[in-house]
Amino acid sequence: MPVIKVDLWKGRTEEQKAEIIKGITSVFEKQGVPKEHVTVIINDIDKSNWGMRGEQASKVMQDGK
Repeated sequence: MPVIKVDLWKGRTEEQKAEIIKGITSVFEKQGVPKEHVTVIINDIDKSNWGMRGEQASKVMQDGK
């Protein structure tokens, strides 16, 4: 019973998140796992709470680094 956690920056629409969930579930269905056994958890994370290159992603993206 796979549980897949996806960490994403905030900003995606409900439709986009639904597409992500369907796509991930489809991958496991192709491997013989019934979709009823697949759980996908999406964590929307503020860029200020995401670190990259030693800085907050909000700053990195703002500066265009």
